[in-house]
Amino acid sequence: MLRKWLLLLLVIGLAACSTSSPPGKPGGGPRDTGTPNALPAWGQQELGDTLAALKQSCKAIAKKPGWADVCRQADGISNENAPAVRQFFENRFAAWKVNDGSRDSGLITGYYEPLLSGSRMRSARTPWPVYGIPADFYSVDVPQAARGKSSLMARRSGPNRLTLSPTGDIEVRPADFPADARGTRLKGRLDGKRLLPYYTRAEINQGKGVANAPILAWVEDPVELFFLQVQGSGRIQLDDGSFVHIGYAEQNGYGYQSIGKWLVDKGELTMSNASMQGIKDWLARNPQRQQELFAVNPSYVFFKTLPGDNGGPVGALGVPLTGGYSIAVDPRYIPLGAPVYLVTTWPHSSQPLARLVHAQDTGSAIKGAVRADFFWGYGTEAGMYAGRMKQQGNLWMLLPKGMNPSQAL
Repeated sequence: MLRKWLLLLLVIGLAACSTSSPPGKPGGGPRDTGTPNALPAWGQQELGDTLAALKQSCKAIAKKPGWADVCRQADGISNENAPAVRQFFENRFAAWKVNDGSRDSGLITGYYEPLLSGSRMRSARTPWPVYGIPADFYSVDVPQAARGKSSLMARRSGPNRLTLSPTGDIEVRPADFPADARGTRLKGRLDGKRLLPYYTRAEINQGKGVANAPILAWVEDPVELFFLQVQGSGRIQLDDGSFVHIGYAEQNGYGYQSIGKWLVDKGELTMSNASMQGIKDWLARNPQRQQELFAVNPSYVFFKTLPGDNGGPVGALGVPLTGGYSIAVDPRYIPLGAPVYLVTTWPHSSQPLARLVHAQDTGSAIKGAVRADFFWGYGTEAGMYAGRMKQQGNLWMLLPKGMNPSQAL
């Protein structure tokens, strides 16, 4: 997943996440609102780029029930044939209004793929390492039925992986791990024959655990490196002008804590200026407190090198994201791969932003039915928009006609 851990622009995190009931429960399900041409500002949409993003989704969903014919037809339409593209979406899809009980609007944030300057070698200019997965890092899946047990046994099943096994020789105690990690995939390090939680961000920054981690590159700016971890993927431009494309590989097992919210709670920033840009400005004024602020968030992301440097990052759906046309959603409510009609406003603005996008990613902070993270793309301008986006918005999922949301999920 993007993850998709993650994952999402998670720095802000100032609005409470939704606690929706899953679809199908009283007060919770999406409402059938008919064909897409009844949606707000639908007639103003240029749909060629969104068809291209749907074709990406089809690489992952074409074999799922109900999607084969739609994907086959999409593949036969030119993105440049505007009338045919519009007719395709209007004839083949029904729109379902997503709601959260009595609420049909929710929080829309943004994320992007950052660009950092770096080198293959450590230097005075590039002293900050970008780590791959450490050799002493292990994760193990703990199913629902095992969550309350005091002790479990596991065995090594591959690089950095354990598998629960009654004949295993490694002890796992779920209570040892952070509360927000219990009952999911536990992540840690071996201490003899026992799995303990992995090191926190503060401990890793002190050098713990990473002496045996591969270093993918060295970068100039620790602030940009922190935000690279928040975003989950990015590009590093090397001394010779070439690029290294990196993406999320693993995460140390601690829940994300918002440094923006911490600054607001401490009275250092107001909610209105606790954007990514506002946080960077605060760090520029308070460089001596940089590590204090970073340590607020114990979560730490390890990366892997991605092939090529031209495509977008790969989201939880397993396909490259498209800048301006991909979103992260909570897949309990919106199926990955589905087109989603988003109606919100541009960051720090009342100017309408209505667009047909695609659910291609997830994120640890993206919880609830009417909740999305909008992928702005790559580079400085995308980062500016992503860092400022914290809007209210509405969502309609588009499903092939004849398919209802319970069948899609």
